[in-house]
Amino acid sequence: MAGFASLIWLDFECPDPVALAEFYRQALGWDVLDSQDDYAVLSTGALRVRLGRVEGYQGPGWPDAAGPKRYHLDLHVADVSDAVERCLKLGAQKPGFQPGGDQWTVLTDPAGHPFCVTAHHG
Repeated sequence: MAGFASLIWLDFECPDPVALAEFYRQALGWDVLDSQDDYAVLSTGALRVRLGRVEGYQGPGWPDAAGPKRYHLDLHVADVSDAVERCLKLGAQKPGFQPGGDQWTVLTDPAGHPFCVTAHHG
């Protein structure tokens, strides 16, 4: 079934769009198309992600199910341990609560958004 709308980008709230864009540029290899004090735009070519400054922003927290978590990203990688270490060096945090066992690792980006790192299986 064909849709009637086109997704132009995903829009994530954060306290520092420039810093968060740099985190994802390095972690994912995406291009930063535009970067201002109040927003930044990243692109994979087919998809754009807009990071917008929100004064007083607080991350959604993990694993607080009552918190305002609205999304999370799943990143497939060749080497989970290496990817986790690289993300931590870029400013990610690793919460104590890790429900994925050996299947995935939960991290939070510098703005507190949770994301999962998992092995790419073919």
